[in-house]
Amino acid sequence: MHAKPNRDTVPQVINGRINGRFAPGYSGNPGGSPEAARKALNKDTILEMHRAFKLGGRKAIEEVMRNQPAVFLKLLVLLVPREMPVEHTGGVKAMTEDQIVDAIAAIEGYLARRSGETAKVIEGEAEVVSSLPAPARPTKAS
Repeated sequence: MHAKPNRDTVPQVINGRINGRFAPGYSGNPGGSPEAARKALNKDTILEMHRAFKLGGRKAIEEVMRNQPAVFLKLLVLLVPREMPVEHTGGVKAMTEDQIVDAIAAIEGYLARRSGETAKVIEGEAEVVSSLPAPARPTKAS
């Protein structure tokens, strides 16, 4: 006679799980992380684009620039960030005493140069020019 194994003592392996827990060597996410897959794809794409650019990038850019200027300009615009974050960081309060002294000296130098500039005057005499005849007025059509 064979004794039936007790369900609680004999581990049951179902879909890579032993009693509801992952068995050694089985992944809990066999498909992988979508974020990790996207990062890996982006990395591979960028590496291959870099390799292709090294091979003929300059020639390709020049050809697009000559033959398809609209596409070339669109690519340039896409490379420019849409928003340029500008952040105020501390201002004068974050500056050291030496930095403040240097900044004051730079401002004083700028103001001294600006005040030292004189207006440029052009010497000459006005010449009287006879007036031109008045433009002809349009006639009314009858």
